[in-house]
Amino acid sequence: MALTPPDDATLTRAGLAATGQGRTLLIACGALAHEILALKRLNGWAHLDLQCLPANLHLWPDRIPAAVEQAVCTHRAAYDDIFIVYADCGTGGLLQAKCAKLGVQMIEGPHCYSFFEGNAAFAAKADVEFTAFYLTDFLVRQFDAFVWRPMGLDRHPELRDMYFGHYTTLIYQAQTDDPALDAKAMDCARRLNLAYQRRFTGYGDLATALAPVAAAAAAQ
Repeated sequence: MALTPPDDATLTRAGLAATGQGRTLLIACGALAHEILALKRLNGWAHLDLQCLPANLHLWPDRIPAAVEQAVCTHRAAYDDIFIVYADCGTGGLLQAKCAKLGVQMIEGPHCYSFFEGNAAFAAKADVEFTAFYLTDFLVRQFDAFVWRPMGLDRHPELRDMYFGHYTTLIYQAQTDDPALDAKAMDCARRLNLAYQRRFTGYGDLATALAPVAAAAAAQ
């Protein structure tokens, strides 16, 4: 039976609550909720619980370490293990330092664009894609809420060249094959006056990072 996850607006406001039924808790960015839920369903990872923090924390990355710390402290007593499903995400190493202090592991990589692509593959393209602007499935769905409106482009479209004048291409890193999302991503590129490229990445290093977490939880 297909799993229908909560809509992105709900995730942004409230997140997914931990149930306390699993042995390991994933504390994750709300922007990854659809993907993590899909991986749980596909792999039978019912023993992993998921707690999503609001995706709009990315508008203020300096707040991410404190939000993660609060979530870890809130849920630590109820779980055998906690894994943080955030990359650095613009915290400048502060999230890694916070996780080390708390004694919890986190996903590797500078941001989700990197681990969806695969961190090694993304790093290998860095010298040729430095003028690329990336979108994931979540950001295509939430383009207006996370890009267009926060940058004021809905009110001042003339700012587009100031923000995006040094970009040449919008690369849509697709986690799923969805023609509707593809069409929307193409429209995002048109609105930003960028060339369009779609690249199917699937779940990339997100899947490979969560697999050993799930295996360790199952073995407990």
